Amino acid sequence: MNGDLYFSQIFKSDPEVLESYGALDVSLLSDLPLFIDPFLLFHSDKTNYQQLHEDIIKYLTFLRDKASTGLNPGLIRNLYRFQEVKQNWLGFTYLGNSGHGLGDDFAKALHEALSSILATFGSETITHGPHLEKLTLIKEGVGRDNISDFTTNLIKGFLLEYTQTFAREHLADEYCDNFSVTRAVFNYATEAWATKTYYLPKFNGDFVLLTPTDILTRDDTWISRSDMLGKFDRLPESISDDQLRAQINNYFGSRLGDRPSKKERDAAAAATIREFPDLVDRYIRIQEDDGDKAVSASNDKRVETQALLVHMVKQVVADSGMARVLSQGGLNSYQDAVQRVLGFKQYVENQDGWKLINKPGQLKPFSRESDVQLFFGLIFFGTAFDINREPNNGRGPVDFKVSMGAADKTLIEFKLASNSQLKRNLQKQIEIYEKANGTRTSVKVIICYTEQDQVRVAAILDELKLSNEESVVVIDARSDNKQSGSKA
Repeated sequence: MNGDLYFSQIFKSDPEVLESYGALDVSLLSDLPLFIDPFLLFHSDKTNYQQLHEDIIKYLTFLRDKASTGLNPGLIRNLYRFQEVKQNWLGFTYLGNSGHGLGDDFAKALHEALSSILATFGSETITHGPHLEKLTLIKEGVGRDNISDFTTNLIKGFLLEYTQTFAREHLADEYCDNFSVTRAVFNYATEAWATKTYYLPKFNGDFVLLTPTDILTRDDTWISRSDMLGKFDRLPESISDDQLRAQINNYFGSRLGDRPSKKERDAAAAATIREFPDLVDRYIRIQEDDGDKAVSASNDKRVETQALLVHMVKQVVADSGMARVLSQGGLNSYQDAVQRVLGFKQYVENQDGWKLINKPGQLKPFSRESDVQLFFGLIFFGTAFDINREPNNGRGPVDFKVSMGAADKTLIEFKLASNSQLKRNLQKQIEIYEKANGTRTSVKVIICYTEQDQVRVAAILDELKLSNEESVVVIDARSDNKQSGSKA
């Protein structure tokens, strides 16, 4: 066992060399929640990035022309359906890198859109150019992960070349191998995806891909449906035709009731955009004109992400003594789980880890339980135990199960302090889970975002006589009582 989590550690590469090359130091334990934003290719000053964006548009234009003639299901799967490029270790997978990829639903949605509402794709007159993200604005359920996965597949050849160059220049031969990679580049002459061989870093029998940090975002893509709905008021204002602008505002007003909620307002905005589809291009043009803000925001997120998800996790692992304790062995699953939960507690409370799950000033500043679990997954390095996320035994899923055979199992359950059922869950839920999983050990993790959260949790634990219980770990994720971990 050891504390090696990241590319630079596993491949004995100087982190400064990797950073100078421009690549993200990915975790090879669990996906990092980052995404490729195609707008950063479009707006980049780098000619190779601009060419990548043009290549994406070329492929979509090819699909548009095919869509108008109709395709059989087999060709749709071949041209539209892609597996996730899991080797870049980016996305939403917990404790691993095997996501779902772009299945039949995405393929059908894209094919239908290109033959109908996106039939003029590539011939835009309002925007400076076409954008893949337009699909997310029109079709509900197509989100940043879909766009990122699709973009990754379409620039896969570039990422392979990018990683191969680094491997040849900076990695020892013992860490690399030649891999025959399917669907590496598209051959327009044969209208088929081609296989090519690359010299790449090798990890657990598979290759690893590096991704440039300056095309990544941590939150939504710059062009996104949620942002468009949030900026709806600016869209009619961008129309010079007074009569058309009045029609749009009148239609929007007719869809609103008295004192509408945000959800109702967004629904009215979406209905108006469907009625006046040119508003989509008006929104895209606004985002294009504000493109410098996208680059600036991406730079800020990149610096913060590297600090929080890479540098500080390495520091937490070293400072907490987790690597030393775990390397000694002899721990049972419960002791292993407690060590990792306490390491995560230190990461959030004493470093700047709270910034990942508590973001003041945003519409929804507090992360959901699922987001907290994603970041906790980074702590599960160097373990001999079998780690499963949300095994369902017929009575509901558990967040994590740590086990060594049938006799040694421990459950880890995350709850937000604001959960109205927290007291009941502490009393009943884990007891049920333990019985269902045949174990009497569990660790309960409670996340507090506010002072009110802390007061409430303290009262509940005192009433249940759990205040000093080792297996109940309360994590202070408040933003108003923290000194920067980098300055502490």
